[in-house]
Amino acid sequence: MLFARPSAGIEISPHGVTCALVGGSATAPRVERVSSAPFAAETLQVSLRELNVLDPDRFVASLRTAHNLLLSRSNRVAVTLPDSVGRIMLLDLEGRFKSRTEALDLIRWKLKKNIPFEMADTQLDYQQLAVRENGDLALLVALVSRAVVEQYEELFTKAGLSAGRIDFNSFNLCRVFDRRISMGDDCLLLAYYASTLTIISFALGIPEFIRIKDLSGTSATESRVYLEITSSLLVYRERFPDHQPHSVYCIASPEMELNFQDMVAEATGAVPVMLEVKAMIIPGNDAPGDQSTLFPYTAAIGAALRSL
Repeated sequence: MLFARPSAGIEISPHGVTCALVGGSATAPRVERVSSAPFAAETLQVSLRELNVLDPDRFVASLRTAHNLLLSRSNRVAVTLPDSVGRIMLLDLEGRFKSRTEALDLIRWKLKKNIPFEMADTQLDYQQLAVRENGDLALLVALVSRAVVEQYEELFTKAGLSAGRIDFNSFNLCRVFDRRISMGDDCLLLAYYASTLTIISFALGIPEFIRIKDLSGTSATESRVYLEITSSLLVYRERFPDHQPHSVYCIASPEMELNFQDMVAEATGAVPVMLEVKAMIIPGNDAPGDQSTLFPYTAAIGAALRSL
């Protein structure tokens, strides 16, 4: 189905705002324009519990600047935040539920000892992935502090924008490369994006293992990243000793991708395939088509795809 109009995705990071305007079709997305605006020092600090935006006026000013440069005709945007703002996890839930409200109550009850903030201050969402052989439901769960996400919503409104959907970078990376990842039923994805290491194993196209680690201040090829990869894969293999991914994919910035690919190859014992956003989109007349320029907009492009 053709998109009725281009959709805007916005990524927020401690360094600034990046935007992408995406149109085209579901099988051939077209990036019409990209834009960005930096934050002044101490404008934003990522936190699970504390309000992220330290200087609301500067935040709003940069947000307006970046969106204005996008030349979007709509004020409705999809937003992607750093993964470390919230938590993403896989959860098996016993039994069935009659409504979404009942499901959310059951999830909160099961996670009450593991949620890093007060239950009453938790905004939670889930997606049902599968029904286990024993009848349990396999769920993908995302949660965030209500106060944190409400601050973002309020500041987007102050900037004259409507944040219709808000989620995390890892979801949007997967969305950009979904057509490639879904080509193989069993695969392993390792991404280093915005100083965050994401490792996801897919079985029959469904996530079965997720590990996301904020490694701020660390480059993609440092020993700390390699140690996190190997320790995560050790946990994965202990949990799923009979599972062997058919394909291994990786994502990293252009200047780091070859060395990161070698690191992933050593850790997995497989020949990984590097995924590049330039191969997944069609560049419009006013958009870049090279990987070096497009890479910082990957999550914003994924956010735009979600809202179309």
